[in-house]
Amino acid sequence: MPVLPGAEPYRHEGGEVGVLLCHGFTGSPQSLRPWAEHHAAHGLTVSLPLLPGHGTRWQDMAVTGWADWYATVDRELRLLAERCSQVFVAGLSMGGALSLALASRHGDRIAGVVVVNPANRVHGLSAYALPVARHLVPSTKGIASDIAKEGAEELGYDRVPLHAAHSLRESLRRLDGELPRVTQPLLLLRSARDHVVPAADSTRVLSRVSSTDVTEIVLEQSYHVATLDHDADRIFEESLAFVGRLAPRADEEGTARVG
Repeated sequence: MPVLPGAEPYRHEGGEVGVLLCHGFTGSPQSLRPWAEHHAAHGLTVSLPLLPGHGTRWQDMAVTGWADWYATVDRELRLLAERCSQVFVAGLSMGGALSLALASRHGDRIAGVVVVNPANRVHGLSAYALPVARHLVPSTKGIASDIAKEGAEELGYDRVPLHAAHSLRESLRRLDGELPRVTQPLLLLRSARDHVVPAADSTRVLSRVSSTDVTEIVLEQSYHVATLDHDADRIFEESLAFVGRLAPRADEEGTARVG
């Protein structure tokens, strides 16, 4: 199937500091494109891949799972590491979980982690029915476009394929056990009002990681897809400052590009 207009992956060749951005479950690179372009404009090398099964139709996602999504971001991380002297990972929702999974497994190869409304578990009583329900019902109502800003819209599926949701649930449970292996500096931004991922998920992440350099920022004006919402500019600036603090070369490259 052709990729939906706006859902295309994005890559920018910049300086020696790289950032890998990971989009969310049933979403697409469109939700992170402004973030990616902001970092690219400041001289960073940026990779924003399209995860398998995303950006086309929900039926394509039904035959993919966490292993496919993780393999894609793992490959992009390795490519960035070959090109850049320092690499950061960042993501929204499930993309935040993928970023934490990368950090738990790649250690010093990753200089820092930025997560926005990271997912830690699939919630609700229906989650416990997924092992059976996925064989009876192919999909359920979508979760895209939880955005407070009028006129803003996320390019995501209007249905959630239950086979993929089951894979996400099982993988998040395993990732929870890996979080203590996350030692890199961590910037976590969460929305005060999120109708998709509750604040408890961010609290759990912060309680489980072993990072000692940790910053939490509450976004008061945004819902789940905060990267397209009222607090988007703050996310972009805070993450850029985070990268600049840990990778001074990024500041030098940014000055050369936009100064």
